[in-house]
Amino acid sequence: MGVSEELLDALYHIDTHQHLFNTRELVALRYAEIMTTSAREVDEQLWDELQAHFDDGELVEITSVIGLFNFFNRFADALQILPT
Repeated sequence: MGVSEELLDALYHIDTHQHLFNTRELVALRYAEIMTTSAREVDEQLWDELQAHFDDGELVEITSVIGLFNFFNRFADALQILPT
C-alpha cells in the first residue's frame, strides 16, 4: 500500500525514528497513543496541535479510526481471538 517495511517497523520505536515522520504524522501518532492508553489525558495543547494540522472532518475520522481499532483489539483480546 505504499508504506515501506522500515516505516512500519519504526512505529514500534517512534521516539528513536522521529526523523521518518513529518510533524503532522507525529501529532496524529501521539494522539493515537494517548487515546489508546489514557484518553482522558487528551489536553488543550494536544488539541491545538491537532487543529493546526487537521480540519474538523479529519479529526472526526482520525478519532473514529483510533476508537474502532481500539475496540477491535479489546474485543479480540477479551475473547482470546488469535490472528490467523
